[in-house]
This record gives sequence, structure tokens and C-alpha cells, in this order.
Amino acid sequence: MNKKIGILAGMEWDHFPMALIQRINKIPGFEAELAKIDATPEDFTAKYDVLVDRISHEVPFYRFHLKAAMLAGTYVINDPFWFSADDKFFGFSLAHRIGVTVPKTMMLPQREYLPAIDPKRSLNNLVYPLDWEAIARHVGFPAICKPADGGGWRNVNRVNNMDELMRVYNESGQLVLTMQQFIEFDDYVRCLCIGRDNIRMIRYDVKTRSYLPDKNFLPAALEQRILDGARELNRALGYDMNSVEFAIKDGVPYAIDFTNPAPDMYPHHILEDNYEWCLEKMTELCVSAAREGRKNDAGHVWQRYLEKKASRPAASSAAPRASAVRVAKGGS
Repeated sequence: MNKKIGILAGMEWDHFPMALIQRINKIPGFEAELAKIDATPEDFTAKYDVLVDRISHEVPFYRFHLKAAMLAGTYVINDPFWFSADDKFFGFSLAHRIGVTVPKTMMLPQREYLPAIDPKRSLNNLVYPLDWEAIARHVGFPAICKPADGGGWRNVNRVNNMDELMRVYNESGQLVLTMQQFIEFDDYVRCLCIGRDNIRMIRYDVKTRSYLPDKNFLPAALEQRILDGARELNRALGYDMNSVEFAIKDGVPYAIDFTNPAPDMYPHHILEDNYEWCLEKMTELCVSAAREGRKNDAGHVWQRYLEKKASRPAASSAAPRASAVRVAKGGS
């Protein structure tokens, strides 16, 4: 029976996902398709050996289904449990602790809350008022304010002084913002990452948001430091598919954005040679994961619990019934 691989995709479905499907279907013993997700029962049986997720960040039902698929033994790219839990501020804290250089960053409490939240009763744990002078000293100006769980350049604002910071904060509504040191970079790169260890470093123009075809544009030692940093971040985050961005200033690469588990893979965005690389590496990843019967990292408590339950000998079904009868007689 063929190993089955499903791709979840949004508007990009006729680009990278279809090309990936066509490439996998040329390999004997493997079958790929746009995944079909239906109403899902609690005793769900896995339909796919591997699922590649490019859209569940926008469709919660898909995310919940992917968790059920992982529970049933499917290898999901990326782990839907981590994808649900990640946020950019945690990522910056993690990067700092594993030795990847990041800009000074401060997470800010929300400006506004749900109507049901009574500040006098529900926010007793929150220090207020905030010490804005101390916040500004830690991060410095200019700074970038952006959502702690955002993406796609939405709600990203540069602030040059305290007045601008307060204006952006006061207009942020219920968003949790991070205020981050702005790096006046000399160069900028985006690393496409597939399979944790496969890294493709590409020069990136932030102003036009476009990839550049330049090759060997950095000193070898700096390039290696960037590749090593991207690899360490992917391993720590558990991502098989990601993009990691570095702003380079005075020879120092600062990790700017690296929790992007559904990175841009449009061929006309990332350039044809990079697109071909993505297809090749994703095909290899999907095929090897399906062939090996690979499972997502067993770091979740429920996974360990299921493994222990499966290793125990089955108990006799007669004993509990006999015990129940004796208890009933004793109580009569």
C-alpha cells in the first residue's frame, strides 16, 4: 500500500502545494494530494502518514484536526501543539537563552481588555501604572512595536520617541505588543528552513519586501554564524518548516523574526532557484518521514502516557465484573 501524504494549503494551493504533490507522486510507493478534512470523530483513524500544514494558522478547525491526526500517529509538519502555543516574545527569550543574539525586547501589557474584564477586580496582578521611562531605557529609541503573536507585517510601527510610543500603545486595543530595539542594519537576510538542518540563506530587501539574487554577499564566518543560529532556533522550536530573519549590524547578526512555520514559498516571491530548493527539500522530508513511520517529538505528556498504556498487558475483562458482583452482594 502506498504511503499517503496530505497537504493543507490556502490561496497558494496552485503553486508550491500542487508542485510538491506532483513531485511526490512521481516517486513509487508514495501518494500525495490536497488533504481532505471532514467532521472528525473522537475515535479518529489517521488517513495520512504525513500532513504538511500551510494554512491552519488561519483556520482553527484544521489546527484542531491536526492535533487529532498527530494523536492517531500522523507526522505533522509543523507540530500543531507547538504551532498553537508559540509567540514571538517567547521566541526572543528562548533565542537569548540559547545564545542567539536578539535585539533588546520588552513585552507590554494590553492597553484594552474584553468587556467582561473589570480592571479593579481582574487585574490585581498587573503592576500599574507602567514605568515607561524604565521601559524606554531598556529598549532605547528608535524601536519597533509589533504584536507578540502577529505576522505578515501587520500592526508593525516604528517609534522614535516617547510621544510616538504612547500614541502607538494607546491605539493598540487588545493587542499584546512587544517593543523592540530597532537595528539600523547594514544588511538583511531571510533563511528558509526545511527539516531543521537544511537552511537556505537569501538576501532580503526589507523596504520592497523582496528577495535578491545575490550570492556569497557575506564573509564566510558571518554566513556560518547565521546558518548555525537558524539551525539552533529550528531545533529548539521543533520546526521542520520555518523562515528565520537576521538584521546585520557591524558584523553582528540579530535574529529579528523566526517563528514563521508557514513561510512564504511563492515562486515569484522567493525566486526560482530558491523555490526549486524548497520543493526538493520538502519532497525529501515528506518521503523520508512517511517511509520511516516518523512521529512528532515525544515531548508531550499525553504521548508518554499512551506509550506506557500500550506497553501494559491487557487486563482480563472478567475480573472487574466478578468484583462488582461481590460488592453488590455484600451490600444487600
